[in-house]
Amino acid sequence: MSRPVPVPTELSRPFWDAARRGVLVVPHCPTCGLRFFVPEPACPGCMSRDWRYAPSAGRGTVYSVTVVHRAPGPGFDTPFALAVIDLDDGGTLLSHVDAGDPDAVDVAVIGLRVRVDFRALTDEIALPYFVPENTH
Repeated sequence: MSRPVPVPTELSRPFWDAARRGVLVVPHCPTCGLRFFVPEPACPGCMSRDWRYAPSAGRGTVYSVTVVHRAPGPGFDTPFALAVIDLDDGGTLLSHVDAGDPDAVDVAVIGLRVRVDFRALTDEIALPYFVPENTH
């Protein structure tokens, strides 16, 4: 069985379209300046509905990490490292981090500088992963 494929919604479609092109975008509210993730109908900072997707450089720092050993559902390969990434240009993202053997990932990864990398799941969907900044 293969991994479940995200189904874009009207709210998330611009995110998935950009990811397919290898570009990370995050919701940005011009009213209060907040960058946030996941996309919501209204900005969680000021409740403005006038937010837009803005490009992100896709670089940041691992704030927290855990290794998942029990699959959240059918089709997920375990173990995998899941991290909270503080993006340099604002906002926080929960994503996979590929810093080597997941079983060797521990709290030493906290503070690791990372950059986004995209991996095709289908012809239409690419998933953002984060890798150590110094990898090519």
